[in-house]
Amino acid sequence: MPITSPAEIPNLSGKLAAVTGATGGLGIEAARMLSGAGAHVVLIGRNADKGAEAIRTIAATNPKGTVAFEQIDLADLADVAAGAARLSAEYDHLDILINNAGVMAPRERKTTKDGFELQFGTNHLAHFALTGRLLPLLQKSGNARVVSVASLAAMFGKIDFDDLEAQRGYDAMRVYGQSKLANLLFTEELGRRSLRNDWNITAVAAHPGLARTDLVANGPGEGGIAGVFGMLLNPIFSHSAAEGALPLIVAATDPNVSNGDYWGPKDWMGLKGKPAKAKPPKAAADADVARRLWEKSEHLTKVSYPESSGDLT
Repeated sequence: MPITSPAEIPNLSGKLAAVTGATGGLGIEAARMLSGAGAHVVLIGRNADKGAEAIRTIAATNPKGTVAFEQIDLADLADVAAGAARLSAEYDHLDILINNAGVMAPRERKTTKDGFELQFGTNHLAHFALTGRLLPLLQKSGNARVVSVASLAAMFGKIDFDDLEAQRGYDAMRVYGQSKLANLLFTEELGRRSLRNDWNITAVAAHPGLARTDLVANGPGEGGIAGVFGMLLNPIFSHSAAEGALPLIVAATDPNVSNGDYWGPKDWMGLKGKPAKAKPPKAAADADVARRLWEKSEHLTKVSYPESSGDLT
């Protein structure tokens, strides 16, 4: 049986974890659980004031572990590189990386500082770059976990290599679904490359179901999409952010998790419930698309993962 409550998380004393988007929602709940089990958790976010507040919130729960904040704007690849360099200078290993931060369906097309469409650039490319730049720390763990946080929206996703940036036409949920499918494809390809190159990294994906966070409010806002989600966010169909974070914790800490696993809530078509193995969309198993997306991501981010032991270029 997988972990079903924070009390069942293994002892994480001496472990180092990093969580992106950790100043609210799923991220702060995951960080709280990890620190509660004894880990030192680095909260990654772009707002220092929210980071300080998140540290106070977690400290008030009297965790066994400790927390720190690292300010990184995932919509800026130069800032991702600088933040990863700071982490690499401060720590000698990294046991758990939860790539959680996300942007959901802004009504108008927006871009990152590097000019990428905001959802694809933040949800996928930034985490691809961050993981790559932290790869040496992850390798030094000897048994690291990298968790990519996907979404049920991935089942509607399709990687459009002819228009990854949605420049020809922007459909908010279509582009969101593409970015979440990209998270799953990244997990599959990272797992394959880890095995091939002896990185000793277990790549896992998870989704929170329909958790009551501010992701929708900060994305589509008022209107049709938000109206549908607002209806579904009724407790009958959804669950709390803490419950939504549990599949992420299973993926990050459960001893029975395997490379390529996908975890999510087991009830109400994956919308809520205790963590269980989830069925990924068929498109997530396309190894050719995963390889092509990986190579495209290396080109766009200018972050190349090594094919053998050695320094990242």
